[in-house]
Amino acid sequence: MLVDSESVWASVRRELTIEAGGRWHEGAQVEMMGMSSREWSRYMHEALDVPMEPAEISAAVVERLEERYRRGVPLLTRAEEAVRSLAGRWPLALASSANRPIIELVLDLTGLAPLFRVTVSSEEVPRGKPAPDVYLEAAGRLGQSPGRCVAIEDSTNGIRSAHAAGMRVGAVPRPDFPPSPEALELADWRLDSLAELTPETLEPSPG
Repeated sequence: MLVDSESVWASVRRELTIEAGGRWHEGAQVEMMGMSSREWSRYMHEALDVPMEPAEISAAVVERLEERYRRGVPLLTRAEEAVRSLAGRWPLALASSANRPIIELVLDLTGLAPLFRVTVSSEEVPRGKPAPDVYLEAAGRLGQSPGRCVAIEDSTNGIRSAHAAGMRVGAVPRPDFPPSPEALELADWRLDSLAELTPETLEPSPG
């Protein structure tokens, strides 16, 4: 929810698949959204016929992503302002499907690392999104029950993951990779942009 990452991940995965002699298809990125690194690298090996072992695939994708991000991190509009305003009110956690090196690189390059008390990669839990594991782990590291946490998500599997964890969920849909209507129904509220994401937005309604 910080970076315009899906288009970058799609480009890198497609590039690697084609170069390695695999078979990319236009729905592949959507199918991999939310998967942990173990899951999507296995998917690329088995479903996209990439002739590399999953661990090699994951490492190659991370290397290419690091190159892209070092050239410039595509932060979403108003993402930094939203994070800074929320961090001034509550402890923040980042529950991401990205590999740990990518999480740390992005937060370091953007200067946002000090604003997150906790960061969790789905490669550190048994299952990626839409399973609740990464959000449950984030809540646990914050020392909070999931019911006291709010998740901000933009993807189908992210919304499902946070909802399954028992959190309140705010959806900020992306026009290029919109959540499914069924997933949006699970969200507690919907925002049109990160400009609307303020501490006041997240305060529970009276009564």
